[in-house]
Amino acid sequence: MIELQEGIQPSVVQKNSYAIVAITKHGVEISRRLHTMFANSDLYYMSKFEKGDEEQKHIQLFSGSVRMLLPTLFKQYKGIIMIISLGAVVRMIAPILQDKKTDPAVVVIDDRGENVISVLSGHLGGANELTREVAATLDARAIITTASDVQKTIPVDLFGSRFGWVWDSAEKLTPVSASVVNEEHVAIVQESGERNWWMHDAPIPESIISYPSIAEAIEAKPKAALIVTHRLLTKEEEVILENGIVFRPKTVVIGMGCNRGTSAEEIEQVIVDTLAELHISIKSVKALCTIDLKKDEAGLLEVVEKYGWEFVYYPPVELNTVTIEAPSDTVFKYTGAYGVSEPAVRLYSGAEQLELVKKKSGNVTISVGVIPF
Repeated sequence: MIELQEGIQPSVVQKNSYAIVAITKHGVEISRRLHTMFANSDLYYMSKFEKGDEEQKHIQLFSGSVRMLLPTLFKQYKGIIMIISLGAVVRMIAPILQDKKTDPAVVVIDDRGENVISVLSGHLGGANELTREVAATLDARAIITTASDVQKTIPVDLFGSRFGWVWDSAEKLTPVSASVVNEEHVAIVQESGERNWWMHDAPIPESIISYPSIAEAIEAKPKAALIVTHRLLTKEEEVILENGIVFRPKTVVIGMGCNRGTSAEEIEQVIVDTLAELHISIKSVKALCTIDLKKDEAGLLEVVEKYGWEFVYYPPVELNTVTIEAPSDTVFKYTGAYGVSEPAVRLYSGAEQLELVKKKSGNVTISVGVIPF
């Protein structure tokens, strides 16, 4: 049992991503039912409601004020589901809130299990989606008050997140989101990435207008802008970011060959320098592709691990099925393939035109392509 005392951090055993917390008789009944159906959860409730099967069901009991338990749960769990009154929850979590990008999702259920309320970190923390899942599990009503969800418009902080898009800077998230929900003129320019980003069954609001280029968007003088591109903006184009955000879709593919034993430092420097020359953001890189002879190349493995890129390698026979601009008999002599970097990037990206067909730099050969959508 966890004995909660002021100034002493409680010792909890985390096994799953979400914590369920209850402090009333009816709340315990609801929490036990939810715990059996919500597999990725740990359950905590007050020891005075002990039923005798807690150890068998991996339920953790506590005594003392639940307020002293919450700071620990906040640090350890992705989300916290509390069957406690909304007002009490707000008062208890207020002193431990940090930042919308790090605070866990907080969801509250009423003592009758009729309403499931998204309280904190609705978008980035996933509380809105968690609320929907819990409500469906309990056959309850999901209550979500986030403006973009209610109005069925773009949730700026999650724009393209299901595709892996990332933003360059979070600085303008709040003012751009305000422009979207207030139905001000918002420009969208999409140069690359997935096109099926609209998530609602209603039409896109008339206040959100797509433009074929950043130049045309600037000329239209929007109140805010969402720019989706793998490309680095020019100084002239950066005007659009006065109240705008650049989103980086994962569309860039690097093809690479290298001599055995090439260091990760050299490989990384070639990638960084090449992308800079091509005016491409490294945040848009999705994968690094090569020949299967290099699947255990330490330098390549270290670089893809550092950046979290996919690492894809092809056998020579598959690389040779691709028509390439610069076949090499020398490469074929040593690898069985007429090329490595160029055919590898063509196979993965499916692009007909490459941003860079092939460049030799020291011990590294690099090609770059962009996935067409």
